[in-house]
Amino acid sequence: MARESFDKEVQFLRLLALAGGAYNRQQFASRLGISVHTYDKTLRYLKDMRTSLQPLSEKQESDLAEGLRYNYYESADPLLLFLFRAKSLKESESVRLSLTITLLQDRELTAKELLDACSESMPADFPCPDEKTIRGDLKYLEAAGVIKRGEGGRPYRYRAANDLIDGLSDDELLDLYDYVDVMANTQVPAVQGYLLRDTLKKALAQRGFAPEVSDIHLYKYHYHSRILDEAHLHAIFQAIRERRRLHFLYLSPKKGKNYASKNTNPLFERESEGSEEKTLPLLVIYDHQYGRWYLIGHHAKLGMMKYRMEGITQLEAGEAVEEAVFSARLDRAREQLKQSWVTDTLRPVKVVARFYNPDRAGANFIRERVEAQGQWGTVREESESTFLFEITVNGIYEIKPWLRSFGSSCEILEPAWLCKELIAEWEEIRGYYESVRENF
Repeated sequence: MARESFDKEVQFLRLLALAGGAYNRQQFASRLGISVHTYDKTLRYLKDMRTSLQPLSEKQESDLAEGLRYNYYESADPLLLFLFRAKSLKESESVRLSLTITLLQDRELTAKELLDACSESMPADFPCPDEKTIRGDLKYLEAAGVIKRGEGGRPYRYRAANDLIDGLSDDELLDLYDYVDVMANTQVPAVQGYLLRDTLKKALAQRGFAPEVSDIHLYKYHYHSRILDEAHLHAIFQAIRERRRLHFLYLSPKKGKNYASKNTNPLFERESEGSEEKTLPLLVIYDHQYGRWYLIGHHAKLGMMKYRMEGITQLEAGEAVEEAVFSARLDRAREQLKQSWVTDTLRPVKVVARFYNPDRAGANFIRERVEAQGQWGTVREESESTFLFEITVNGIYEIKPWLRSFGSSCEILEPAWLCKELIAEWEEIRGYYESVRENF
């Protein structure tokens, strides 16, 4: 699948997950910035891809939104995972690589022996590979850690890298699966963990374990953007390691457009609604409260820039910069973000809040949450029923939703204007529901 097409599918799935059935075809296509014809074509493609991985019922076939959520508690296949499986491989490459791995499962083969075996086993619908293609596949699979080169000189012999799984007992394999299952569903980033989880699930099936064994822990993760945005992480982290600039088309979430096609035909070229960006990537920040990824970079003219990962499309690596230049930009960015709740770089503000302990015996979940999520803020006792939380942050716009989420258990003491803002917001919310209350 082409890179541009992958961007389109990611944004398609994001909008589908967020909007559900709220949009009709025309509204959905308009929001994505594509034609209705392209919408229908993409929908068919995703249905075919999903059905090939997990058979769906007739009802689920008719509704992709239901098909993607065919089992509410099964998060082994998040929305991004099945796109990863088909992203960069042509159908012939997928068949050839699968055949290569199968042939190397229980024996060592040279490139020429593998060529003969592939020629005999390749389906009639696909062309037989040549030696250059086989050697390229072996190099790719070895770099990915799927196969390993045997001992001895030329001609090199290869076999599947199954030492880890084969060396584990049944109980050890179960323990490893449970650990990976928990970590993939609770930590970030997670896609590589989901891929490992699938591999271990297949290994358990090969040893004769029933499918129910792998369903001890049941999860449902609601932040689809967190998973979908991981599509960019590998390329961005590689660019950071190599100190390379990144070129991409950025669609600001404020603009209401999720995707813009890459115009390659001059007859149909039109002005893009996004902005062409060229930045030196410095940091990646994850916002746990909203499940969002941010790219922090340095723009040659505008200085430090912050990009929501969901707006990045057509990502490509550019030229490298000197290590001294990269280090200076990185140090400057860290200094600016030192007191940021997430990514704010506004004027520092001192916030003091009074928290009320739960009026019941047992765990103090208010205190535990403040201590776990309060970052560098300080907590001090005020009375038996209250404690104070104090922190200095860059602006209040990112910390305000966190404070507001405590409801009546939190009272803002400083700054006074923030207290007034929250009072006005609660009054507005009460106005929305006042008529509803009168009907009870």
